[in-house]
Parts: sequence; C-alpha cells; structure tokens
Amino acid sequence: MKNVLFVCLGNICRSPLGEAVFNHKADPLSMRADSAGTAAYHVGENPDHRSISVANKYHVPIHHKARKFVAEDFERFDYIIAMDRNNYDDMKALAQGGIDHLFLLREFDPEADGDMDVPDPYYGGSDGFEHVFHMVSRSIDELIKHIASDQ
Repeated sequence: MKNVLFVCLGNICRSPLGEAVFNHKADPLSMRADSAGTAAYHVGENPDHRSISVANKYHVPIHHKARKFVAEDFERFDYIIAMDRNNYDDMKALAQGGIDHLFLLREFDPEADGDMDVPDPYYGGSDGFEHVFHMVSRSIDELIKHIASDQ
C-alpha cells in the first residue's frame, strides 16, 4: 500500500481536501492519504466548514483532525505533497535525507499555468474553496496515475 501525505500551512483547508479527495478516488487502489500542516495553529481542529461543505457537495467524505507535520513523516509516507512553494520549502528544510518523494501538488495539474501553488482559500469566500476543490481533484487524478505507474 502506498501512503500519501498532503501538507499545507494550517491543515484545515487545502490539505484536508487533498486527503479526502485522494482517499475517495484511490480507495480501490490500495492507496491511503493523510494530511498535516507546517504550522500548529489548528492542531486538533476539524477542517474549515467551507472545506467540509465543498467536499459534501461532491459526495467526498471528509474526516480529519488537524495535526502538525513532523520530520518523521518523511519516513512514514511514500509521497509527500505540498500545496504551495512555501510549505514545500519548509518541509525541504526539515528533511535529513533525500527529498525524492516530496512534490508540489500542481506538478500533477494538467492545467497548471506556471503557478505551482494551490491558493489558500481561507480568507476568501466559498467560491475560493470551489476553485481549490477542482484544482486539487484534477491534480489528484494525475497523481494517482503517477503513483500507479511507479509501482
């Protein structure tokens, strides 16, 4: 079984959506995801209500309690997926070994236009969560293909 970790700053918006969408789409493929944040702002909290709402809209189960990313996650997960460059750089700084299994999610986005960050929708409205959901979903489709071809 391949294990994937999605990481963003606070672990209540983007990364729980990544975890939920991945688990929903990859369940029959013996792949599993978790998520974490590079900051401890929301440890123990549920995902943002707007993340839950957009996931429910598309019938994607979302069950998560925020946690902080730790260096040991590099050993526990086969793929670590950062939602943006800042979080990628933070994780890269924590890595003690190779980072060949650390990626930006939008590296797998067929519609990426040079901007490799999944925008943080926290300070906006529900339309930002909708936009992020679709960006995450199409990127995960390609990520799953990549993992399947890598086995």
